[in-house]
Amino acid sequence: MRVAIVHEWFSGIGGSEKVVKAFHDIYPDAPIYVFVHDKRKMPEEYNNMDIRTSYLQKIPFAKSKYQYFLPFMPGAVERYDLSEYDLVLSSSTCCAKGVITKADTLHICYCHTPMRYGWDMYFDYIKDKNRFVRWIIASQMKNIRLWDRLSADRVDYFIANSYNVARRIKKTYRRNSKVIYPPVETDFYTPGNMDGDFYLIVSRLVPYKRVDLAIEAFNQIGMPLIIIGGGPELKKYKRMAKSNIKLLGRLSDDEIRDYYQKCKAFIFPGEEDFGITPVEAQACGRPVIAYGKGGALETIVNGSTGLFFFNQDVESLKEAVLNFENNINSFDKESIRKHAEKFSTLRFKNEITNFIDEKIEEFKHM
Repeated sequence: MRVAIVHEWFSGIGGSEKVVKAFHDIYPDAPIYVFVHDKRKMPEEYNNMDIRTSYLQKIPFAKSKYQYFLPFMPGAVERYDLSEYDLVLSSSTCCAKGVITKADTLHICYCHTPMRYGWDMYFDYIKDKNRFVRWIIASQMKNIRLWDRLSADRVDYFIANSYNVARRIKKTYRRNSKVIYPPVETDFYTPGNMDGDFYLIVSRLVPYKRVDLAIEAFNQIGMPLIIIGGGPELKKYKRMAKSNIKLLGRLSDDEIRDYYQKCKAFIFPGEEDFGITPVEAQACGRPVIAYGKGGALETIVNGSTGLFFFNQDVESLKEAVLNFENNINSFDKESIRKHAEKFSTLRFKNEITNFIDEKIEEFKHM
């Protein structure tokens, strides 16, 4: 069976890139089509894959500023010639699902979310922009939404990364989907033997992750907080943070695991489609204090593997941290680890393979 994998961009490692790697582990001969590929920001194991880029790769700054090229992505994804393949697997957060395939090619889309900035989070993305920029974005997004909705009809079967996203797919595309949680490397993220006295965040430093909320809360609490990750908000957050908060920038996976293993608890202040980092922390036996909305509701057991706060504000987060401090001995490392094992990479590969095999048989008889 000739298989192709379609993804949006390779410009850093996140949950969607780990899904692509799992696809590639299942189908190691499959080429991977992406808009842009920034080798400097990708591990060697990804750079050694058969990666095929779009024409956007040759445009200056596209590899680092790819988000500004959204209006060109529908046209770029439709240029991929996938006519030789029997199966196309798309890993989509915006445009990858819009590839054009032949009638006898099976297209399965693993949807991390319908395009956030076009639908659910549109007003969050534009609220800090000036009037002229908002006008430009609005004029572009009208056509992009039309294309996004129509291109969803090109997908034969949708897989959602959570029930949270499955509801969005149903709302936005009027399509049903199968929920298969993304892979978490539970064989790599394992409990350690040393305990630290700090709280931890591992995140890209972009506004919607709400790391600023945690900084403000811990500025007031005064407890140690370590923040790992890079992004456009790094300098701003360093200016905000008091001496009890350390921002370490990007670190290796081994270093991140070490911090997971030693942290008192993991802080997750944003709303995510699924959210892999809280599961990685739980795989290391550490509880999570999370905003009780989105994917976190599916990965954290309130009172057992973590605690929720339900108002996304400083006071609610502070209250949750202080509540955790008063009940810290009620969280069991082995129980938290056992819960996280339900999200393993092996489980993901088995569920994906079974789903594909089932749909291949259905597709033959359509």
